[in-house]
Order: sequence, then C-alpha cells, then structure tokens
Amino acid sequence: MKFAYRFSNLLGTVYRRGNLHFTPDGNCVISPVGNRVTVFDLKNNKSETLPLATRHNITCVGLSPDGSLAILVDEEGAALLVSLIGKSVIHQFHFQKPVHCVCFSPDGRKFVITKDNVALMYHAPGKKREFNAFVLDKTYYGPYDETTCIDWTDDSKCFAIGSKDMSTWVFGAERWVNLIYYSLGGHKDAIVACFFEENSLDLYTISQDGALCVWQCDTDLDGLKPRPPKDRAEDKNESIEDLGEEFIEEPKGEEIHGKATTNEKERRDKVKYSRAAKYFFNKEGDFNNLTSAAYHKKTHLLVTGFASGIFHIHELPEFNLIHSLSISDQRIATISINCTGDWIAFGCSGLGQLLVWEWQSESYVLKQQGHFNSMVSLAYSPDGQYLVTGGDDGKVKVWNTSSSFCFVTFTEHTSSISAVAFTSTGYVILSASLDGTVRAFDLHRYRNFRTFTSPRPAQFSCLAVDSSGEIISAGSQDSFDIFVWSMQSGRLLDVLSGHEGPISSLCFNPMKSILASASWDKTVRLWDMFDSWRTKETLTLNSDVLVVAFRPDGSELAVAALDGQITFWDHENAVQTGSIEGRHDLQMGRKELDKITAKQSAKAKSFTTLCYSADGQSILAGGLSKFVCIYHVKEQILMKKFEISCNLSLDAMEEYLDRRKMTEFGSMALIDDGAGDEDGVAIALPGVKRGDLSSRHFKPEIRVTCLRFSPTGRSWAATTTEGLLIYSLDSGLIFDPFELDIDITPSSVRKVLSQKEYTMAIVMAFRLNEKKLIQEVIETVPCNEVDVVCSSLPELYVEKVLEFLASALETSHHLEFYLTWAQRLLMLHGQKLKTRSGKLLPLIQFLQKSIQRHFEDVSKLCEWNRYNIKYALAISQQRGMKRPAETSVSEEELEDNSDYLMEEATTHS
Repeated sequence: MKFAYRFSNLLGTVYRRGNLHFTPDGNCVISPVGNRVTVFDLKNNKSETLPLATRHNITCVGLSPDGSLAILVDEEGAALLVSLIGKSVIHQFHFQKPVHCVCFSPDGRKFVITKDNVALMYHAPGKKREFNAFVLDKTYYGPYDETTCIDWTDDSKCFAIGSKDMSTWVFGAERWVNLIYYSLGGHKDAIVACFFEENSLDLYTISQDGALCVWQCDTDLDGLKPRPPKDRAEDKNESIEDLGEEFIEEPKGEEIHGKATTNEKERRDKVKYSRAAKYFFNKEGDFNNLTSAAYHKKTHLLVTGFASGIFHIHELPEFNLIHSLSISDQRIATISINCTGDWIAFGCSGLGQLLVWEWQSESYVLKQQGHFNSMVSLAYSPDGQYLVTGGDDGKVKVWNTSSSFCFVTFTEHTSSISAVAFTSTGYVILSASLDGTVRAFDLHRYRNFRTFTSPRPAQFSCLAVDSSGEIISAGSQDSFDIFVWSMQSGRLLDVLSGHEGPISSLCFNPMKSILASASWDKTVRLWDMFDSWRTKETLTLNSDVLVVAFRPDGSELAVAALDGQITFWDHENAVQTGSIEGRHDLQMGRKELDKITAKQSAKAKSFTTLCYSADGQSILAGGLSKFVCIYHVKEQILMKKFEISCNLSLDAMEEYLDRRKMTEFGSMALIDDGAGDEDGVAIALPGVKRGDLSSRHFKPEIRVTCLRFSPTGRSWAATTTEGLLIYSLDSGLIFDPFELDIDITPSSVRKVLSQKEYTMAIVMAFRLNEKKLIQEVIETVPCNEVDVVCSSLPELYVEKVLEFLASALETSHHLEFYLTWAQRLLMLHGQKLKTRSGKLLPLIQFLQKSIQRHFEDVSKLCEWNRYNIKYALAISQQRGMKRPAETSVSEEELEDNSDYLMEEATTHS
C-alpha cells in the first residue's frame, strides 16, 4: 500500500468568519473556513478547499479584479498571497497588526488594507516580475478610531474608508490638486460600509444604527486635476525628511495626514461634498444593528443585513424597498453580490451558514450549513459515494463525496449524536443518540422510518449494524447493557448484560455473526448471534477499553485502551498477536491554561478512534491530538503521521507555551479582552473538553473524534474540530513502475502500439505505470478489438486495467468505450476474480462508485429530455394543431422516442 495521501477537501464547515467574494465570472463563491479557503462552484454544483492554510483563522480576503490572485489575512495580521489558478502560495507577508479589510483597485494596480486607524496602499503584485510582492506606496492618516471598510471609484483614482469614529474619509490614490483627502460626518454610530456610485465621486455611507447618507460631489471623476511633476518631487523629498533618521534606511512610502477641520483658504478650489438625503432602515425599531452591506453599482441595488438575521434590498438613490426577508435568527456577518447582480451571498458566522439567494426569483441557489457544534462520528456508504456525519447539535447530515455538498439533514434527534452507520444496501442510515433513541433514515424518501428505544431510558454511546443490515445493536453508557433490535420489525430482540462498566464501542464481524463489545471494565466480549447471543470469548486487558475494530476480512480484532496501547487479537483463539505502543506518537499539545507540560499530560492520553484500511494491511488511529497516525499492522511500525491542522486559533496546538504571554500573575489567556465582542475568549471550566458552552465564546481544543477509510481504498476521512477532512490517494505524486525493464520507454510503447500489437502495448504501459501513457494506449485500441485484447490479457494485468478504468471513468467523457472495457473484462475473467474477492473488493467498489455516478447523471439528463418531449407534444396539442389520424403520435411511439433519446444521450455523454 502506498501512503501518498494528501489533503483533498474540507466538508462539514462552509463558513466561519471573514468576508465572502464572488469570482469575476459570478459563478463561484470564495468562502473563508477557519484557516482555509473553500471555493463553491455554483454552476457545476461542486466545492473545493484549496490545499493551503494560514497560521490562524482568516478574517479578511481580498480578490484581484481578474480573479487570479487572492490575499488571505489572518487574525494576527499575517498574509498569504495565493494564486487561485495554481492553488499555491506565492508570497508571505506580515502586517504586524490585525487587518480589518483588504480591497484591490478596479484596475488591479494597487490594493488598500486598513489596520488600526490607518489605511495603507500597496502596489499590487502580478502585473510585472518583482522581488517583493508587497511594496508600500502610501500611508493615509485621518480617522481617530479603527477603520472598518473600503471602496474604490471605478477608475481607481480615489477610495473611501469608513471608521468606528463615525466619519468617512475620501482619499486620492494620487495627490490630486483638488482632492487629497475629504472628511464626511453626519452619522451617530460606527460606519459599516461606504460605496461610490458608478463612474462618479457621489458616495453612500451606512452606519451601524441603520442610517444611510447620500453624498453628492460637485466634481466629476474627469475633473480631478493631477499635480505637476515638480510638486510631486517636492512632496517626496518632504516626506523623506519628515520621517526622521531612524526611517531613512527603510522608507515607508509617502504619508498623507488628513484633518477633520480645514479653514476656508484650504477649501478653495477643492472638491466639495454635500449631503443630498438621509434615510433610516429601522424606523419601526424592529431591528437591532445593521451588521453588513453590499452595493451593486450597475443595477443600483443596496443589500443590507442585520443582527436579527433580516436583510433588505433597496434601489438607490431613491431608497425604494424591493423586498425584505429573514434568512436566520443569527447575525448576518457578510454580504456579497455577483457581477450580474442576480445572486447575493450571505454568511452567518453564528451558525456557520452560507446562503446564495437569487432575489428576482426569490429562491436559493445554495443553502449550506455545517454542524453547529463539533462533529462526533462519520460513516462511508458501501460504494464510497456518500458520507454521513453526526454532531453534538443533534443533526445527522449526508454529504456527497463528488460534489462535497450536504444534500439532506435529519433533525429528529433531541440530543448529541454518538454514532452513525450505513447498512450494506447503502440506502439506510442509522444513528444513535444520547436522547435514548436509535433512528433509521431512508435515503430514498428522506424520512425517519424506524425509531428503536430501550425498555428503560438509556443514553446510547455506540452503534453497530451487521453485514446483512437486519440486526441493530447499541451500547448504553449508564445501564452497561447492549440492546439488540430487528430492522424489519423494529422490535427489541435481546438485552445483553455482563459488562460492569459503560459500553464504549461495538463492532460486528464483517464475515461472521459475531459482535465485539468494548467497555470501561477492561474487557472485550465476543457475542455469538447464532448461539442465542452467548458470550463466546472474553478478552481481558490492562486498562479501560475505548474502541474496537474488525479487519475487513474479519480475521483480526484491533483494540485501543486507555493506556495508549493498540493490541491485535486472533478472536477465534482469544490470543493476542501483537501490540503497538502509540502514546508517544500522539504528540499532545499544551493548552493555554494547563499547569503541566505537554510531555507530562501525554502520559494520560490515548487513541479514541481506530479504523482499518480497505485492504486490512494498515490501521488509522487518532485521538486528542492534531496528528493522525497510520501503522503497518504486520510490522507494527508507524508508517506516517498526518498533521490535520496548523491553526493556532485552536487550543492545544503547540507543545510549548509562548513565554511572551506569561506574566508574574499568570497567563495572558486568563484575560478576557473582548468579553462583549464576537472574538472574546472565555475561560473554560476545569475538565470541560469542548469549551464552556454556557459562555458566549470559547477556544475549541484540537481533536480527532472519528476516522473512517473509504470502501474504495482511495481516500479516508476524519471528523475533527476543523470539520470533516478528506485525504485522497494522489497517484500523481509517486513514480511506481511494475517489473520495469531497461527496454521499456514511452517511445518503445508507442512503437509497439503503432504496429497494432495492443495487448503487448498495454502490458508495457502498465510496467512503466505512467497514467497518461496508459490512457493513450487504451484509448487507441479500436472498439472492435476490445474483446480480443481482453481475452488475451495476462491475468496479472486484469486487476490493474480494472483499477485504471475505475479512475478514468471519474473524469473521462468516453463513457460507452470504458464501460465496454469493464464489461468484457468482468465477463471474461469474472470467475478467476471471484476467487480473490476479498482482496479485490475495494477495487470493485471503486468501479461501482464511478459507474453509479455516471448512471445518476445520465438518468437525470434522460428524464429531462423525456419531460421536454412530452411537454412539447402537450403544447402542440393544446394549440389545436390538426393532424391526420395516421400521423398522430401514440403513447407507444412517444415511449420509443424517449428510449431512443435515452440511448443517444448515453452514447454522447
């Protein structure tokens, strides 16, 4: 097994904090998710998390006008310059202090950032090759309090910034003769947003108390007068002289100091603003605070969001209300409008919601929300196409691994979910909860069709379903019993007693009717389903047992205990076959308020989740740490450690505390700086793992709650504090030839292919094992030769060709061609493959997943075509088109036409 797994995607979290952006084409939304960025493709219904991360949570994102570059700034002011085309980090920079806003100029030449009460203008990178990507051009002073927002004029000549001191400042990007700076008042609360009118210096300012001021300028953009070159040189010399000796070595660019009050002489021949109107949003007092706003200049639409979850759409400058709606009961943190003005994106940080609203049709384009609290458990469907997650918020969510979207949420549980599972059919989901119920959900009709309960109320801590999907078992953490139900009837079949402590984990043997149960009483019991649920074996360990897992072939049992050991058992003979001391591999971090070191606290830590790989050769293990360890079972050695997060905004990330935060009175983390703000950090109660939920804010601790390998063997997933992380097998990272010879080269393969020796060319291509070369060879084989090539293919290469077909079907458009290959291989070599079904199961499931996805896509297309044909015929008949009796279209002909179109669509897709 190759360990070239890399971070692939982040599910379960769609928005945390920061500002949203639409791409220039208006089809994608860029959303900051913790310390990562996710791009939601609304046109193709897919999402992708970029394979890069900042050191803290991202607070603001700036997107270049052409959509190729983005600037990501985190809580500490550290910035990453990112290429959205190459999906890589180009440059790193630190602004030294938290940044409130980043905005590129419309021409892409400059960008402005605001921090404290200062605005800094930099030369935008990317237009030419430069050594330093962030070169400071000008520094603008004026506001007395923190700056909050930025907006540029359409020609990039001027920009405006709003401040918490209730003032708005207009600055010239260049030193114009008649406009260097201008200060605007008129508000009684902090400025939330300011917007220039299209191709004009006219300005709209919006404050937190719901007031909108309309400012008219007496000068057009073309009326701005540039300064003569001589004056510019004098200004530059003055600015360098004013900086003082200590700054001469590293000049900080030109400084512009604005004054709130100016005399009459200074105002003469300058740009003047006058307030044309003032409007109020909350005349009735129904709203708390205005929290966010966005303006579309071409359509003159103003969208405003409030702390109560309500948003308004107004037409400016007349301030006509188009409509007002409530999208949640939480504060709307950010709003963005796409280039056409049709779609509006809303982000609600309180619930982690991301909504895209089409205001003209009043419908959702996208409506996604992650788990409100941390995710606890997950499970893959048998074909690896879906993922189900359960969270502390009592919700069960189902995710599509291809699109990365959640397509159904079940909210029937009234308490935390403790475990979730799929049945073998893949269309039934089971979930156990602390509310005392186990519920079964139908993925055909999206309903809760079975609810399993115990005779006396019990909190279920774990869940298992047998390979047939007929027997359901759940363990209790208060009565120490295991309850067994029938899926068909919903009746309680048996209550298994014998454990003397809470049941921590359950697992059915995939090949036999044996249930393994782990408990805090330091034992693992094996129950025989066919022998009246009698205890077949009792395995005794030295510490409390936390989790058990059977190998996919059912021949081995892995057990993780509280002492940090993973032990492997031959459950048939009750013999221990091996053990791994994994405590030192966890590498615990030290929490901010911990009194002991990370090394000492690691002695009491252990693995809380285990999962075998699809081939059973390796095992994944995770716990209260930022690392996931993958061990080789036979050799019992650590193969690789995956660091799931580098986000320092989470607790227990660093091994050593920062000495700069330690004072003679204790840690600075004890001081709750922002008790009333959204960013405040509360002091957790002793022993509280998930933060003090009674408090308004808490700093979550990094942890891995559940690990699962995909049945296809191509990826694995982990539920963590960050969200649901997917790691996929990256075949492009490794060169892995098979029985390579010195004579096998790409040119020799193509030479054999040109001689129409297709079988030999395929064998040579697989020995070189270059994916593009294999694709070229297979796609060169004529359709009428596929049968002959498949029959003459050596048995050793049949499995390799099937694996290639499964991966090629995910992306290729040659659907019928590859399906023909798969059909002929399975028909001709099916009996021989069946003898190795256990080893080949992940491969067959991977192939099934690829075919199933295409089947669903083509089915939708065919249904749509059939519907359109019926609709066209119905319209033509309604219009009274008179046809002779012999040419009238019968229902049978319509069905024939639909079937023909379905075949055509299948062929051409």
